[in-house]
Order: sequence, then C-alpha cells, then structure tokens
Amino acid sequence: MRTSLIAVVALLTAACTASPPSSPGSRAPFPSGTLVDLSHSYDDRTIFWPTAEPFRLEKVADGMTDKGYYYAANNLALAEHGGTHLDAPLHFAQGHWSVDEIPLDRLMGEAAVVDVSAACDAQPDYQVTVEDLQRWEQMNGRIPDGAMLLLRTGYSRRWPDAARYLGTAERGPDAVAKLHFPGLHPDAARWIASSRSIKALGIDTASIDYGQSTLFEAHRILYERNILGLENLTDLDRLPARGTWVLALPMKIGGGSGAPVRAVAIVPFAGS
Repeated sequence: MRTSLIAVVALLTAACTASPPSSPGSRAPFPSGTLVDLSHSYDDRTIFWPTAEPFRLEKVADGMTDKGYYYAANNLALAEHGGTHLDAPLHFAQGHWSVDEIPLDRLMGEAAVVDVSAACDAQPDYQVTVEDLQRWEQMNGRIPDGAMLLLRTGYSRRWPDAARYLGTAERGPDAVAKLHFPGLHPDAARWIASSRSIKALGIDTASIDYGQSTLFEAHRILYERNILGLENLTDLDRLPARGTWVLALPMKIGGGSGAPVRAVAIVPFAGS
C-alpha cells in the first residue's frame, strides 16, 4: 500500500508543476494549484435514473450520550449509478474490470475539456460528434494519451431540477422514454476507441449516451476497451481546455459495476 501511494504522488508531481524537493532525499510535495470539486453532494435532491433507487440517509444517532459526549451516525442506501459516479467497464462489458479491479493509475490523468455547451443549449438531444473532438484538437493539440476526456454540456447548471436536467421528473420504467439530455455519439465513441488512448470519458449529464438512447452504444464501445465512465460531473466550466489534472476516486465496491465518486481537479496556479 505504501508503494502504491508513493507511486500516485510521484505520478501527479511529474504531471503538474510543483516546487522541487528541498533536498535530494526529501519527499516531493503535492502538486500546487486550485482544487475544484467536480462532484455533486448526495442528499435527498440527488438525481438518479428513473428506475434506480434514490439516495436514502437514515439517522441512527444525533445527540448527547448518557456519558456526556456528542455522537452522530447514519445508515445510507443508494443505487450504484446515480449522483456523481464512476461506471466500471463491467457495467456494459462482461468480464471486464469491476470497480475494485480498476488500477489506481486509471483514476487520474490530465484533463481534456471539450466545451459543447452552445450546441447542447440549442438541442437537448445533441450528440457530441467526431467533428467536435477534431475541432478541439485543431485549437488545443491532440488529445493527450492517458487523458481524462471531459465533455462540458452545461447541463450541471440545471441540477437538481430533474425535469430540466433529465427531461422529465417522472419516476419508473415509463419515464425512461421521456429522457432528453446530450451525450456522446456512437461514431465519436468509435473514433476515440480506435484512434486515441484515454483513461476515462466524463460528462456533466446523467449518461455518456444521450437520453433517447436505447442501445447505449457509447457505453458498450468504450467499456469494451476498459475506458472508464464518469457521469453527473459538475463545474467543468471552471477548468481550462488543457493543463488540469483530475482525480476520480470511487468507493471501492467489490464486484461493483459503478460507485459514487469524489472527482477533483487540480488547476495549476497562473504562471506556475
């Protein structure tokens, strides 16, 4: 475990600008920069798929004990795929990584942030195209190998209004056909899988496939390549197109197809 933690710190330090160690034998400092929380809170307003169980927090204790000290504790329950969460490849690719099997170095990397918010504002069923990604590369250079590719649709501004965020606030199987929100076009997923080497595809909507999808092709294409999914991200507007590093650390659920995730970006200080 100690070796793994040292490797993580070394990887981040090499990727982000930071002050050198004060002496040859000292431990390298954690990368400097502004920390941006890319995660929504879990509470009674958290948005879940219409057929998924919502978040529940059951109060066990909250008050002074008979020994004179304060004590608080809760039980919680939730579906794997709701709120800001990670999709393990197992979610749509049989025999691929479950949450606990994902290597730590796949949960962090340089972010490439593609802003498609204008197109998504104009069309709720917008699907991010190969041309959108190629246009980003013309302006910012090739998507880095090992990148966390993040699609900014602007939909996180609508959270926690389910009707505006999902296209419907209804619950149950019949509500699924009424979902309307942007996602990644299957052709773009194929282009990524065949010609780029990314670790994860993240988006600030409820799914990497658009709301009207019934085949979930983007999920299937990417997860067959062990490319992770990050869904219901927020505050992507605070990140530049390049130069930021992202850590997305999920609850380590044995055999899990997904898990709540605390996703954090480190944006280097100006001039560093």
